[in-house]
Amino acid sequence: MTTFFSLAEANAMIPSVKLDIEKLQGIKQQYREKHDELQLLKAYFRKHVPPAGRDPFFTLECEMDFLQMEGNTIVKSFELKGVQLKDIDTGLVDFPAIWNGHEVLLCWRQGEDSITHYHGMEEGFAGRKKLAEE
Repeated sequence: MTTFFSLAEANAMIPSVKLDIEKLQGIKQQYREKHDELQLLKAYFRKHVPPAGRDPFFTLECEMDFLQMEGNTIVKSFELKGVQLKDIDTGLVDFPAIWNGHEVLLCWRQGEDSITHYHGMEEGFAGRKKLAEE
């Protein structure tokens, strides 16, 4: 079942959505860094023998697994709230709404103070239109 937001409800969620996006961006960056570090470590141990009885990749792989679980939990929280996370890097989210009698997506992107645009259900970001003053 789709949750529909009023403009006021969606705007009230922006501060928490913004924090969650910033957390996700941080997690994604940390994951990339650990992935790169793991690749370097694997390249090193292709030419060198690891210490006996020790997995040289274990700690990094566990840290990456934890980051992935943490990120998945935040993504799931968007879904549970009915907010559609479209792009982590640009901080793009949509809020399903009824606008002028039509199902639309209120569209917010990181860096914007409030929701000022919407688009049709199938149009995507490129189809954004300015909300008419009411």
